[in-house]
Amino acid sequence: MNLAVLARGSAAIVMSVMSIWPGFVSAQAVNEAAVEAAIEPIDVVTIIGRAADTADVPGSAHIIDAEDLATFNQSDILRVLRAVPGVYVQEEEGFGLRPNIGIRGSGLDRSARIALLEDGVLIAPAPYAASSAYYFPTQRRMHAIEVLKGLAAVAVGPRTTGGAINMISTPIPDDISLNADIRAGDNHARDAHINAGNRGERVSWLIETVQASSDGFKTIDAPATENTGFELKDYVGKLQVDSDARSRVYQSLRLKLGFNEQDADATYLGLTHADFEIDPYRRYAASANDNFVGEHKQAQATYVIDPGKLWRGEVTAYQNDFERNWYKLQSVAGSSLSDILDDPSTYANEYGYLTGISSPDDSLQVRANNRSYYSKGIQGRIEWNLGIADTEVMLNTGFRVHEDQEDRFQHQDGYRMQDGLLVLTSRASAGSQSNRISTANARSFFVDAEIHAGHWVLAPGIRYEDIDLERLDFSTADPTRANGPTRIREDSLSVVIPGFGALYRLSDDWRLLAGIHKGYNPPAAGSSADAETSINVELGTRFDNGSWRMEGIYFVNDYDNLVGTVTESTGGGGQIGDQFEGGEAVVSGVELSVGSELAFRTFKLPFDLRYTWTIEAEFENAFESDFDPWGDVQAGDELPYIPEHQLRATAGIDIDRFRVNLGASYVDKMRTRATQGAFEPDTTVDSHIVWDIVGTWDFASGVSAYVKVDNLFDEAYVASTRPAGLRPGLPRTAYVGIQYSL
Repeated sequence: MNLAVLARGSAAIVMSVMSIWPGFVSAQAVNEAAVEAAIEPIDVVTIIGRAADTADVPGSAHIIDAEDLATFNQSDILRVLRAVPGVYVQEEEGFGLRPNIGIRGSGLDRSARIALLEDGVLIAPAPYAASSAYYFPTQRRMHAIEVLKGLAAVAVGPRTTGGAINMISTPIPDDISLNADIRAGDNHARDAHINAGNRGERVSWLIETVQASSDGFKTIDAPATENTGFELKDYVGKLQVDSDARSRVYQSLRLKLGFNEQDADATYLGLTHADFEIDPYRRYAASANDNFVGEHKQAQATYVIDPGKLWRGEVTAYQNDFERNWYKLQSVAGSSLSDILDDPSTYANEYGYLTGISSPDDSLQVRANNRSYYSKGIQGRIEWNLGIADTEVMLNTGFRVHEDQEDRFQHQDGYRMQDGLLVLTSRASAGSQSNRISTANARSFFVDAEIHAGHWVLAPGIRYEDIDLERLDFSTADPTRANGPTRIREDSLSVVIPGFGALYRLSDDWRLLAGIHKGYNPPAAGSSADAETSINVELGTRFDNGSWRMEGIYFVNDYDNLVGTVTESTGGGGQIGDQFEGGEAVVSGVELSVGSELAFRTFKLPFDLRYTWTIEAEFENAFESDFDPWGDVQAGDELPYIPEHQLRATAGIDIDRFRVNLGASYVDKMRTRATQGAFEPDTTVDSHIVWDIVGTWDFASGVSAYVKVDNLFDEAYVASTRPAGLRPGLPRTAYVGIQYSL
């Protein structure tokens, strides 16, 4: 399996190997083959490889390649991932800026329970210490997306319960090129994606930017501001220096730098059921100051050595820095926002303050959720291509030495509502609401293999994680932290994560597959909860005859200990970061994919269907919990935010220079709290179906124009009910764009 997620071996290890096998590097033909292999269409480290490779992967793995991404040209990662069965998503602000993604019932909140990577490097702000992904890579600059839900996630770690998503950024082009995609749309939406690059004989480069903004689709109660949109700026540069083609060993140094900044007038405040029915795109006056600002920097340096046929090594050093401050309404007159919106009659005064009625001083508390993060480390890998008689073996060994940190330094200001406007009445000092640092140090190693013997492909693998966690709590009256921490919480844990997969080729077209591995999620720094563990099993079949493709997989995630984490976005009781043990639970289901492209003399008809049937998703024991999505649980209660049925169907027509593609996404009703029996309106998100369409005209060489409409029939639906009230999905939004490629 080409599971090149971690870098492939340190230079020292590689050079020592070279010293004992000098014959590997003696032939010019071997070097030329190495150069050819190294300069691939995707020049970054990937998990799966090309889409065709998934046919023989002994586990569930999907690639959304560049052609797939171009079909609907989405900027929202959630709309993209609906095309992958077994992936559950929850919308939030309609643009996919801070997505909630889960895999096979792993939990969705802030995508914290899956492994997120960009170009093979963990990309969540603090993936071990505080894994909530308040930063997410910009979808527009992605070349492909890889999703792993089974055994292959073991090589990624540390979160193997649900799986992994690796986002592959734009590769350096094979020839000098300039590409631009510029569009405008409803609500003054503006979106430009531009890159230029060239691959030289030894020096190659790429520069890229995404500039996107929108005024938003909600309206804040007058006379407050009506801007509820965002502005995003993203920049990436890549430089690659390769050894001379006449060198005996191919070597390459690859540098990547990125900078992203975002300013969004985003809120967690939703609406009551009654207000949503009247106008789902309303925002209460009390949310007028809610604003998210974030700045992300990334740097990667990768060294590759490839002497030819038998092995290849790679090592990557990386650092990601992220700062963000989400200034948003926290409470009204001492009451939580969720309590007010759940029962506006009992909290009539508080509801009035939300909607613009004048209030006493300090009635509205607005919290500055100010946090900074870093994530840095070095990871390496050596991949061996071995063989014994007719048996082919690919052996992979890799490591990661990693450190990350979350620094919370938050305060909370008081306001009064005066005739629909917020007036500052008290300003708190920095760090007076939360003042703490959480740090993680991790060392991990893995070995996996892919063994091809006759009709069989066998894939054993094992991962070892050794993690040290520390949380330092400082006094909120000590903003300089001069007096040292008031409390120190430390934890050390080690875990072995094994897995095994097998695939059998019934024929050229049919394959059977099966896999089993340990699911694992480490606890957060300072947590009193045990790690989350499970046994994950999958069984399935694949068919591909060149015209039709099909895959059907049955999966079971059997939890020994399911863990829930309190975040701002979950709402409810507990302190932010608290974790709760849910004990035994089981999630099982069926994933089905069917696709074809029917070719006729003058046109093509592509078709795809992706379906997820969640057969079971429930707790197997009773317990009491202050975790709001769970509450007091009885055995048999169903897990929240997991619909029984999900369906994504697309169809299109391609005639010469014209293409039209239509897609429909159906999401079944789902519970917002762990319950069972009849669906109650207060704890249910109703089912909905959303249609998207895009039409493209290639009117000149290298120049295309397109029209795309998201939510074609303007379906007004509830995207989320947490943490406070009902929030809508994106309404009908139309764009007109032009693409240019030189």
